[in-house]
Amino acid sequence: MSEDHVVLITGVGGGIGRACVRHFADKGWRVIGVDRSDFGDGFPSNGHFVKADISQPASVEVIFQEVKNFHPTLNVLVNNAAVQVAKPLVDTTVEEWDAVMASNLRSVFLFVKLAHPLMKAAGGGAVVNVSSVHAIQTSANIAAYAASKGGLLALTRAMAIEFAPDNIRVNAILPGAVDTPMLRAGLGRGHVGQGDIQERLDNLARKTVSGKVGTPEEIAHAIYFLANNEQSSFMTGQALVVDGGATARLSTE
Repeated sequence: MSEDHVVLITGVGGGIGRACVRHFADKGWRVIGVDRSDFGDGFPSNGHFVKADISQPASVEVIFQEVKNFHPTLNVLVNNAAVQVAKPLVDTTVEEWDAVMASNLRSVFLFVKLAHPLMKAAGGGAVVNVSSVHAIQTSANIAAYAASKGGLLALTRAMAIEFAPDNIRVNAILPGAVDTPMLRAGLGRGHVGQGDIQERLDNLARKTVSGKVGTPEEIAHAIYFLANNEQSSFMTGQALVVDGGATARLSTE
């Protein structure tokens, strides 16, 4: 891959984002990463890390000024950053609801608006929105997150239609249970028992068709597939489910 190929990835401090940074860098891409927390050691030396909160419109403007200072064009945008509130809907506050929507949905709207001219200048590219299986099959006590991820699917289709004339493909990936800090933090909802973290992970694995919890690296490979125009050139406006078969099984079985 040419050194001129540049990808912008949000939420690089978490499991999937961090795996994406490594995978794109290994494939020869220059990576710009964004997270509200420090990345720590190991960010690619030919890339650029921006510490910022994507849920704030003013921060997004600053991020893209840094992006343009780093490179005049952008080939791929991976909208990965997200927050999750795991509690009953009736106990969810307006502030919590708004925080989820700002991070998971509004940020994508803002990022795409500013990424569009940079991708158009590159002659086209790809946007990969990290949605969730909760957009299509959900459970109790995670309503705000599910709603945000469902909205992201509709936004993906709308963007695919609008950006096609500019040779920009837009697809969504819907990860299932993946061993990330976010997944582990949400294991207290009671849906996989009350044992320790490892017991809950094992219980969760048994619920999937493949009998395992996914790894961030497996999701990063699928994201790269959607980002790489040689591999997915005829895909746009689509939702790719990567869940170990979890949504293939009837809940009554």
